[in-house]
Amino acid sequence: MTDQDVLNHARYIFTTGRIIHDRIMRISTGACMSTNKHDRFGELSAPQMNMLMMIRVRETVSVTELAALLNVSPPSVSAMVDRLVERGLLTRVPSDLDRRKVVIRVSPEALEDIARVEGMILGSFVELVEAVGPETTQKWCEVLQQIKQVLENKSLPV
Repeated sequence: MTDQDVLNHARYIFTTGRIIHDRIMRISTGACMSTNKHDRFGELSAPQMNMLMMIRVRETVSVTELAALLNVSPPSVSAMVDRLVERGLLTRVPSDLDRRKVVIRVSPEALEDIARVEGMILGSFVELVEAVGPETTQKWCEVLQQIKQVLENKSLPV
């Protein structure tokens, strides 16, 4: 494969990944905007929703770890966490491993709201899987499995 082929394939993968990402963000942001703005989950911004999903996947995370994951400063993360704690979406609790440290978790009440949004996103992927058919879906899963292994086993530059 030539350097130009590699570049063209990389560009195609990037732009298609961006389309998928944008679809997920539209669904999650739409779900947040469609709830009553006085609800805990109403009118969340895309960065707030992204933070909630990131914490939910990891279950517990420190402010420093979250700042590194989001590529923002710890004070910025701390301010956003404060707002989400006030809304009842996150909790700050002592770490099970080190009581001197505080970790952040999604509140039990918010888990139901997040599950609803994840269900909407999953539904969108079900439609996509049905539209592309079983053979393409199988190939897609095989490719994603290889990508996942590379990303988990190799530290690619950020």
